[in-house]
Amino acid sequence: MKTTLNLQDADGFYEQLLDAHQGLSDEQSALLNARLILLLANQVGDGKVLKECVEAAKVLPS
Repeated sequence: MKTTLNLQDADGFYEQLLDAHQGLSDEQSALLNARLILLLANQVGDGKVLKECVEAAKVLPS
């Protein structure tokens, strides 16, 4: 699992993500996130890496 910044344009991606949620209800926004997660998981494709990412995402900041 990569933990260092690996996006070529992180700010651009974040802006695109915010724009995609513009005008959506909470339910529509949650569905968009779910579809995006599944599409990105398919791009990663490695079950071990995906498991590590899920575990890392569950860790709450202290």
